[in-house]
Amino acid sequence: MYKTYTMIFQKQQKLADVIHKDYNLLRIINRFGIKLGFGDKSIAEVCLMNNINTDFFIEILNIFHDHSYFPKRNLKAFSMETIISYLSKTHSHYIDTILPEIESMIKLVVDCKATDKPAYSMIFKFFNDYRMEMREHVRREEEIVFPFSFLIEESFVNGSVSENLRAKLNEFSISDYYRDHEDIEEKLFDLKNIIIKYLPEPDDNKVWHNILNELFLLEKDMNDHTRMEDLVMVPKIIEMEKKLREDL
Repeated sequence: MYKTYTMIFQKQQKLADVIHKDYNLLRIINRFGIKLGFGDKSIAEVCLMNNINTDFFIEILNIFHDHSYFPKRNLKAFSMETIISYLSKTHSHYIDTILPEIESMIKLVVDCKATDKPAYSMIFKFFNDYRMEMREHVRREEEIVFPFSFLIEESFVNGSVSENLRAKLNEFSISDYYRDHEDIEEKLFDLKNIIIKYLPEPDDNKVWHNILNELFLLEKDMNDHTRMEDLVMVPKIIEMEKKLREDL
């Protein structure tokens, strides 16, 4: 049985009031391509101006604001195009914005006159390893998982399996991805732990605190991203793939 959830944010609310209530949602709003300067417009009005699915946007706002809010049934009702478009924008946000910002802050600490430079250089290497792992994770999803998901939904909706999908089904199953879906959040936790427990603070401890703040925000963001993949996208594709394989 599906759990009933109560939304905190509703489409008639002013988007500015949403930001005042939770400024961390600025990241999410920006990810949808919404620019500041929308005045007193409601969520629905801003979404209409930016050609955004209002219902999906509100669900995402509520998910990131309240970790206990996660209406799987509502989310699975959205098309794969809507879900994957959002996931791809999140990938771009991580790779093109968040990770470079954290890298520049860590490099600033490494380059300063630290008493324990080898230790700081080690954390920079640890971060680079994590970034490479993240890039590979994103590449695999963008090049393999997402195109496969589109093919599955298209065939399911049309009621026919293309030759392209037949070949893909012989090579790949979304269940394979689910089993191999590595938990990259674990490495992020290790990175935070090393900084908190073992590294001496640099002379400018504000930079170190800013780095930790960004890492914690990234961790929370990625947890919600992973929930969207593992609890919405993957089960949705598994159901359709199973039906298509039965028909074949």
